[in-house]
Amino acid sequence: MGMLAIVISLALLMYFAYRGVTVLLLAPAMGALAVVLSGDSGFLLPIYTSTFMTALSGYVLQFLPIFLLGSLFGQLMADSGAANTLARWIVQSLGQRRAIISVVLACGLLTYGGVSLFVVAFALYPVAVSLFKAADVPKRLIPATIALGAFTFTMTALPGTPAIQNAIPIPYFGTNVFAAPGLGLIGACFMFAVGLWWLQHRAAQAKAAGEGFGQHEDNDEQGQAGQPAQQGRWSVMPVPMAVLPLLLVVGINALFTYVVFPQTDFSFLKERFAGVDPQKAVGLWSLIIALALACFTLVVMRLGRWTNLKESVNKGIFGFMLPLFNTASEVGYGAVIASLAGFAIIRDAVLNVSPGNPLISEAIAMNVLSGITGSSSGGLSIALQTLGADYLSMAQAAGISPELLHRVAVMAAGGMDTLPHCGAIITLLAICKLNHRQSYRDIATVTILVPLPALALVITLGTVFGSF
Repeated sequence: MGMLAIVISLALLMYFAYRGVTVLLLAPAMGALAVVLSGDSGFLLPIYTSTFMTALSGYVLQFLPIFLLGSLFGQLMADSGAANTLARWIVQSLGQRRAIISVVLACGLLTYGGVSLFVVAFALYPVAVSLFKAADVPKRLIPATIALGAFTFTMTALPGTPAIQNAIPIPYFGTNVFAAPGLGLIGACFMFAVGLWWLQHRAAQAKAAGEGFGQHEDNDEQGQAGQPAQQGRWSVMPVPMAVLPLLLVVGINALFTYVVFPQTDFSFLKERFAGVDPQKAVGLWSLIIALALACFTLVVMRLGRWTNLKESVNKGIFGFMLPLFNTASEVGYGAVIASLAGFAIIRDAVLNVSPGNPLISEAIAMNVLSGITGSSSGGLSIALQTLGADYLSMAQAAGISPELLHRVAVMAAGGMDTLPHCGAIITLLAICKLNHRQSYRDIATVTILVPLPALALVITLGTVFGSF
C-alpha cells in the first residue's frame, strides 16, 4: 500500500502540473496525500514541519544566491541591450537565410553566458519570426529551434555552464560546474549536431511539400520583425562590451575553481564554521563570485545610460523567487516521499537496475523524476536529496569519479523533463503563440530523443575511459 500511495501521489502531481496548477500548492498537497494513503496520517503535521519544511528551507539556504544572481544577470543582460546586440551580431554574421542555425547559436551563446532561458525565449522570438519569414521556414519550427539552443546542450552538457541544473550536484558530490569537461563537450556536440540536422531536415521536408512560414495573425509580429523584446533607448551596444559579461561568468568561475581556491588554505574556517566542507562549497562559491562580478560589470559599463536601473534590478531580483521556491517545494515533496516506508522498495529497485554500473541507475532515476515533475532542476533535486549519497558511495566502490557522476546526473535530468506538462514548454509555446499539436513533435525530438542517445554515449565513454 505504501508504494501504491507514492505512485498515486506522483501521478496526480504530474496530472495537475500539466493542468497548470502551481507546484507551490501541489508539492505539499500531494506529499500530504501520500502520507495519508500510506497510513501515517497521525504524523502528517510533524512530517510537514520537520521533513517538508526542513528540506525546502535547506535547499533555499544552499541555492538562493545562485537563483538570485542568475535572474538578476539575465535581466541586466536583456535591459542593457547586451542580449539584443549579441543576437543581432550572430544573425548578421550568418545571414538571414541561415535562420535555424542563427537562432540556435544565439540562444546557445546567451544561455551559456548565464541568461535565463525564459529571458532568451522572449528576446529571441521576434528575431526568429523575422528570420523564419525571410527564409520561408514554417513558424511551427520556432519553438523547437529555441528549445534546442536554450534547453539542451548549454543547460546540461557544456562544461562551466552557470545553469542551475549544473550547480545542483555540487554539494552532493563535491564537484564543480566544469565536471567531466571532455565528456560534456562530446555530449554537447552530439546534441547540437543531431538536433540541428533534424530541424533542417524538417524545414527541407516542409519546403518540398510547399509549406512556407504560414499565415499567422499575431499582433506583435506586425512592424516588429527582427526587433527583440525589451528594446529600449540603449538596446544596441558594441559587441565586445556585450560579450564581456558572458566571458566574465565563465572565466572568473574557472579562475576561482582551478587557480584561486585550490591554492587557498581554508583551515581558518574550522573554528567558526565547523560544519562547512570547503571541498563541497568552492564550486558554488566560484559561481556566486562570477555572477556577482558580471552583474557589477554590466551596471558599471552602462552607468548613466540606464533608462531605469532600479526597475531592472528589482525585476531581476523578484524574478528569482518563483523558480527557486517551485524547485524547493519539489525538494520538500521528495523528502516526504523518501521518508515513507514504501519508498524503500522503489529505492532498492532503482539502485539495483544496474548493480555494476551506478551511472545507468542514476540516469534512469533522474530521467523518471524529471519527467514526473516536468522540471529538470526539480527532478534532479529530488533524486539527489533522496539518492545522492547512495550513488556517491556506489560510484566510489566501482571506481567511478564524482565528476562523471555529476555530468551524467545533469544530462539525465535534461532528458525526460520536457514532457508535455513541462512548465518551460508551456511557456515557450505561449511566447510563440503556438500549441502542442503544431510544435510539440519537433520540441520532443530535439529535447528528448536527441539528448537521450547523447547521454548513452557519455555513459559508454565514461565507463570505458573514465572521466575526462
